[in-house]
Amino acid sequence: MLKRLKQATGLALMALCLVGLIGVWGCSDSGEQQEVGETQMQEEKVADLVYVNWAEGIAYTNLAKVVLEEKGGYTVNITAADVGPAYTSVAQGDMDAFMETWLPVLHKDYIEKFQDKVVDLGHVFEGTQSGLVVPAYVTIDKISQLNDEKEKFGGRIVGIDAGAGIMKTTEELIDLYGLDYKLLASSGPAMTAALKDAVDNNEWIVVTGWKPHWKFARWDLKFLEQDPDKIMWEKGNIHIMARKGLAEDKPELARFLRNMFFTNAQLADLMLKVNQSDEDVAEVARRWMHEHEELIASWLPQ
Repeated sequence: MLKRLKQATGLALMALCLVGLIGVWGCSDSGEQQEVGETQMQEEKVADLVYVNWAEGIAYTNLAKVVLEEKGGYTVNITAADVGPAYTSVAQGDMDAFMETWLPVLHKDYIEKFQDKVVDLGHVFEGTQSGLVVPAYVTIDKISQLNDEKEKFGGRIVGIDAGAGIMKTTEELIDLYGLDYKLLASSGPAMTAALKDAVDNNEWIVVTGWKPHWKFARWDLKFLEQDPDKIMWEKGNIHIMARKGLAEDKPELARFLRNMFFTNAQLADLMLKVNQSDEDVAEVARRWMHEHEELIASWLPQ
């Protein structure tokens, strides 16, 4: 009788799995995993993610959205914001996670400010590089040479949104190197548009730049070298920062975000396809997801 009862219980549990009541990402009739299933049932299947309007963040945040919706059964809300408001929204618990924290340099001030209110879920990309970028045909190679060519550059550095870490660091760099340049705030798309116009006309331009970014695949560019005693930028990683308590009340979501990771080749491919397509970003991301099922499967909570 006891054996039949266990069998009946197992069959009932399998039925629940089939109709999706225990969770989209797997079921088991073991006692331990049944308990996990019950936790998943209680998890609110809503993800609120905030990102910055930068090429890499746009690409992989939209990818996260379609994966969570199609593979995890979530309702996903993604919001673009400047860096400061993005951190604030996560620290206050209004958003679940900020998708793009650059460490150890660009966002160090924000981490110091909010370190007791956010949780590091690990890095989604490693090997970042930031700095001042020029077309390869520009004949200078060092930041310290900029003042000598001020007229050719128009005395300006084309930047992105004012609250970005790279903008703050560039302001400090201008003082450190004594550059007679004005840093112009704009946006990621506006910066690349200015870069395109300059390259098309073989003009000199210097912009705030970073890797990963599709512009390095489209144009022949180079970073201006820093002086050994005036290093402002170091290579690092891109992390995902969550609000306090996310792992407790949305464990599946937290595990998925911890598992997300791209190699340079993978992220460059995704970014370039997004940039070259006239389709909605989510549609490009969805197609990329189906073309990389093995990678996506490695991110899904088991």
